[in-house]
Amino acid sequence: MALNAIDRWLMATSPLQGDLSGFKRFLLEFGYFGLKEARACLFAGLFFASVFLLPRAGIVGIPRYDVLLAMALGIQVWMVAVRLETLDELKAIGLFHVVGFVLEVFKTSAAIGSWSYPDLGYTKVLGVPLFSGFMYAAVGSYIIQAWRLFDLRIEHHPPYWMCGLMAMLIYANFFTHHFIGDYRWYVAAGLCGLYARATVVFTPYDRERKMPLLVAFVLIGFFIWLAENIATLFSVWKYPNQMGAWTTVHLGKWSSWSLLVVMTFTIVANLKHIKARIHVPD
Repeated sequence: MALNAIDRWLMATSPLQGDLSGFKRFLLEFGYFGLKEARACLFAGLFFASVFLLPRAGIVGIPRYDVLLAMALGIQVWMVAVRLETLDELKAIGLFHVVGFVLEVFKTSAAIGSWSYPDLGYTKVLGVPLFSGFMYAAVGSYIIQAWRLFDLRIEHHPPYWMCGLMAMLIYANFFTHHFIGDYRWYVAAGLCGLYARATVVFTPYDRERKMPLLVAFVLIGFFIWLAENIATLFSVWKYPNQMGAWTTVHLGKWSSWSLLVVMTFTIVANLKHIKARIHVPD
């Protein structure tokens, strides 16, 4: 398949002719980095392209939310069929879908009303269209794809039980901050201490590069925040302050997405083939 051939080309590490250094090497590695990032976003890219291209009224009498669900399912089945994702990875992505959907039901409930899905949809459950869970699953799919394309390794990863506990605290705070206060910055401070030494090792082209894992979490969260701005612009969902006229999503959502990335990464890190690439100090 052409896409598999592209992946092999992206991951090929044939040595460069001559001693390429300085700005030329930067451009080469940055170009490969961008291509691999775009390829890792395959599910998210196809899904959000569907969001942007579908008219708000839907097509052939089928509401947009229902068409988006069908397209998300089709993309996911196709990625497994052509072996871009394994069945084990699909199970993890399915877990992201469930976790995200439960959060959506809570946040859109009449008692909370953090945001809403204003359009008609036959596949809405408790006011939430079923396709919404795929927006969370897209984050998991990106991490899984990036892991393979960049040949990722993690050095000085914290003990798994500590990461699992922090992930549960992150998820719980999304619910409890409506009742007992928002403790995200306390959780974030704990994460800074926990992941202070953790480093992600990645290969844009033929040399390994390193980045603090915390920086990676924040950067991914930022780009999700940008995607959220575009999605609300197209009225896929709306926050209360966007009902009259669109305005940018509050910058504070960036921190929420970054925390969600940490939680997602914690789940992905427990996949067997990924766990083998993670170093946890004794």
